Amino acid sequence: MRNHRYSILALQARRVDTLNTPVKGFEVEFKEAVKIALQSLWANKLRSVLTLLGVVIGVASVIAVVTLVNGANTFVTTKFTSYGADVFTVSKMPAIITNSEDYERFQKRKDILFPDYLAIKDNCKRCTGIGAQQATTGKVVRGTESVTDSSIRGYTAQMPELQNLNIMQGRGFTDTDEEHASRVAIIGTDIQDHLFAGISPLGQELRVDGTPYTVVGVSEKQGSTFGASQDNWVAVPLTAYQKSYGTAKTLTIYIKAGEAGDILQDAADEVRVLVRSRRHDAPGAPDSFELDTNNTLVGFFSTITKSFGAVAGAIALISLVVGGIVIMNIMLVSVTERTREIGIRKALGARPRDILMQFLIESATMALVGGIFGVIGGMVVAQVVTVLVGFPSTIALWSVFVGLIMATSTGIFFGVYPARKAAQLDPIVALRAD
Repeated sequence: MRNHRYSILALQARRVDTLNTPVKGFEVEFKEAVKIALQSLWANKLRSVLTLLGVVIGVASVIAVVTLVNGANTFVTTKFTSYGADVFTVSKMPAIITNSEDYERFQKRKDILFPDYLAIKDNCKRCTGIGAQQATTGKVVRGTESVTDSSIRGYTAQMPELQNLNIMQGRGFTDTDEEHASRVAIIGTDIQDHLFAGISPLGQELRVDGTPYTVVGVSEKQGSTFGASQDNWVAVPLTAYQKSYGTAKTLTIYIKAGEAGDILQDAADEVRVLVRSRRHDAPGAPDSFELDTNNTLVGFFSTITKSFGAVAGAIALISLVVGGIVIMNIMLVSVTERTREIGIRKALGARPRDILMQFLIESATMALVGGIFGVIGGMVVAQVVTVLVGFPSTIALWSVFVGLIMATSTGIFFGVYPARKAAQLDPIVALRAD
């Protein structure tokens, strides 16, 4: 206790010595103010932690949210555009449905069937590539080993190319496989790792919901999306798939236009006319199907993440305001504690603006320190979420600067009142203070 008391007295003596120094240039004054602020933070560690907690939480929230939102946007944009900016889809239902009423309405639409795919394939003159797929969830077995909840996909020959699935080993499907409903399969890396550990899967047999298939290809690893693996799947020719699961189920048609922009739009318009005529949609009536491009999906997701970011930003702003109020209260306490020091400085010729600047720099420095810890904390939180959940994160350099500027601005804004109060003290009254 005695040593701690002596350290406090020594710190106060250094402060008085600093305040007794004649008025110098702004640079020296700034350095002295920052030094005093850091000394105050270090001398009162617990109080400093509690003072800066609001700022740390606010800045950490901003950094964590921006990092996660930026990572999600980057991931989704990359994922969707990997299909190609010139690829669009025709399906019974949109990829994203936001409410149950829409879901029920879309469910009443007629299915997109295999003859619709053939009609587009035979008649679309602006389409440079076309494929179709169906999918369900099933069980994949080899010997005594099995993988459950696997995505079972029925692909036409061009589907791997349209989805940019690179075949790492073996080959893809051929028109012959499609025509003869060959029992061949392409597998994801999860299936390879679980069922064919240590051996080549090519030429090996596995069972998909009881039906035997021979593995002819292995896709490259896709990774995970928001914690869900994208490699737990088996693809078989669409005709073979329909033999096992039936033909009276809707499918999704993928169409490649060759180029984005106007060429994509022309191809989409042609496909729309073909599908509307097959489904007998009345002139002027809305489409009884969905025609989606990558931009549609990316734009929708960006809107969602912006809304999420706005809500999280508002919460972070509240934390900063609370932190600013705490800083203001602590600075008021500091003014009271240092009333005599302020009086000595004024007696030696310090002007009110010198005192004002001193306390503003101190409050800004305190907030900036909190901002630095907030930035570090936000990055750590984002990385922890990425490791535990698999949610993508990308650190945006601009968010770091914004967080530090917000923290410093908070300190300056809420430090104005204590600083003005200190600057307006009467030197005689201040010298009489204990």
